[in-house]
Amino acid sequence: MYYRPRLIPCLTMINRGLVKTTKFKNPRYLGDPINTVKIFNGKAVDEMCILDIKATSEKKGPDFDYLQDIASEAFMPLSYGGGITHISEIERLFYIGYEKVIINTSFVTNPSLIREAVALAGSQSVVISIDVKNKLFGRRCCYINDGSTEVNESPVTLAQKAEALGAGEILLNSMTYDGTMEGYDVELVRQTTQAVSIPVIACGGAKDIRDFKKVLEEGGAHAAAAGSLYVYYGKQKAVLITAPDEKDLLDIGVYEYQ
Repeated sequence: MYYRPRLIPCLTMINRGLVKTTKFKNPRYLGDPINTVKIFNGKAVDEMCILDIKATSEKKGPDFDYLQDIASEAFMPLSYGGGITHISEIERLFYIGYEKVIINTSFVTNPSLIREAVALAGSQSVVISIDVKNKLFGRRCCYINDGSTEVNESPVTLAQKAEALGAGEILLNSMTYDGTMEGYDVELVRQTTQAVSIPVIACGGAKDIRDFKKVLEEGGAHAAAAGSLYVYYGKQKAVLITAPDEKDLLDIGVYEYQ
């Protein structure tokens, strides 16, 4: 037996296409999300996060038909975020096979939706996404609406509000590190994990499995999510859907024998 922290591929979509952004900009088309899910089935991925990154800014709700197609092909637990504004949408996402919902904009604009979602499905099924950009002089600002609207509250304050509303988990996205493959913002993660008691998933910047180990150990993250690490290969970022080998995770100490 050994300890296995959660390592989560975070797939981003626009108009039913798999894309990868850099600093929440310049989305690069990578292929078909359903084919990607099928590949991850064979890689024994523990769980997967799917984000429709334009749904909110384009004022679209979840694409339920396509999301159901994805869920029907997935052998692992799924979470979904993007365009969620009503409890009926959350209920339908659970019905078609998603175990968790991820909420960003509505968390700020309609906090009562979080309480409704928790009442419906329990805290463990409600994830709050906090998108953070680093500014001058060490300031960190939070954003909603697909990273386009600044929120006048700190990451720590929003994380504490999420916990108070009953959310069971936080997906902490670094807009500054997104897609750079330069490592996680460990200090941001540490500040957030020390401020709340609910699990924090670190996301943004992972290059290799050593970054997983660092953010889990030094940042105190309960789980590590990544995009580029799972879809790119080599310095030229050739598209290759893959996942870390279990032996490598054991060798580097991300997984540990108990």
